Amino acid sequence: MRPQILKLSTRLTLFICLAFLIVPLPFAHEAVIAAPPQSGLVCTTGASPNPNFTLTTRADYITLPDGNTVLMWSFAPGNGSFQYPGPNLCVQQGDTVTITLNNTLSEPVSLMFPGMENVQANGVPSQPQFNAGTLASLAPTAPTGGSATYSFVASQPGTYLYESGTSMGKQVQMGLFGALIVRPSIGAQYAYDASTRFNPAAEFIMLFSEIDPALHQAVERNQPYNVTTYHPRYWMINGRAFPDTIAPNNAAWLIGQPYGALVHIRPRDASNPDPALVRYLNVGNLNHPFHPHGNHGRVIARDARVLRGPAAQDLSYEKFAVTIGAGQTWDALYDWADAEGWKPNTNPIPVVIPQLQNLQFKDNATWYSGSPYLGYQDDLPSGVVSYNECGEYYMVWHSHALNEAANFDAGFGGMMTLQRIDPPLPNACP
Repeated sequence: MRPQILKLSTRLTLFICLAFLIVPLPFAHEAVIAAPPQSGLVCTTGASPNPNFTLTTRADYITLPDGNTVLMWSFAPGNGSFQYPGPNLCVQQGDTVTITLNNTLSEPVSLMFPGMENVQANGVPSQPQFNAGTLASLAPTAPTGGSATYSFVASQPGTYLYESGTSMGKQVQMGLFGALIVRPSIGAQYAYDASTRFNPAAEFIMLFSEIDPALHQAVERNQPYNVTTYHPRYWMINGRAFPDTIAPNNAAWLIGQPYGALVHIRPRDASNPDPALVRYLNVGNLNHPFHPHGNHGRVIARDARVLRGPAAQDLSYEKFAVTIGAGQTWDALYDWADAEGWKPNTNPIPVVIPQLQNLQFKDNATWYSGSPYLGYQDDLPSGVVSYNECGEYYMVWHSHALNEAANFDAGFGGMMTLQRIDPPLPNACP
């Protein structure tokens, strides 16, 4: 095991803050103002129409919020350092995509691209394909110290997984996976067709995975593992467990875990007419029921296929909680409307607001602004530290399987993140 490198005090503070989140009121904080977190989808791109990527298998440890360390494998971008999960590969519809896989692990590894057609590896078909009723065999893998080259045409836009196609029950669990985003030819502000327009500055990814530390320990010790005893203890979004999920992208203390999962938006209005897009992917072995507080989402696609009927009918639908099946991807559009438009002087909330002497915060830390009004800050009890920047709201997004909202059975944690709602322009947070 490597030495402890995580800033546990930072994680603990964030963990404590969540315990007193009240919806729809935000968390509280002190007068110390931090820079806004960097959030949203981070793409690794190549030059269209023939993008080329290199992925290199790596092994390293990640540190979980409870201080435990777990050996992971991953697809590193280029010949770079370990990162979990692999890079988000973003390409254009119609691109001929080439991916070179370099294998540094002690066993063969391959790549699969569920939903892609006519994938070639070293010039031969590389994914199971039915030809005249016969299942074609997989193409050669990348042996230890060797490589394999994969190519395909990204003919359909959407949200896809890429993952190991070798010993999948072991290698995918160890971390050999990532997201593949194919943007439509009509423009990056669309998820699929003209009806799926979104705000490109509000594009988010929720890549769900699980960790059974017993499997990882068996791999580390080169021991056998009985898959019938599979028992995940950690539940991840984008390779992190809460509270690390709400840390910014590329947080310095989360070495090898570059992607955050904070959903950071503004209310929909004339200056912000398009919704946010959330891309859900589940590479785990279990289905995950995920519940975004604060607003419904409109599901527009599943498994990288837009929801359209045979006569092009719009089959999208609103849903408050989504259950992302094992191996599935979903796409949903999200708005947050300031429906009541409460203002302290012109449209006050018609209830009695708790007085300062009636407020108490766990360990005197909160993200609540001191005011229930969006974009307003007010006094808090003396000594209370507030992490609120400009009167923004926070809503919990979490797995509805409550055992998954935990880190090794200790909550809150696991498959959980937050939605941050900034006040509208021109008074938005910096």
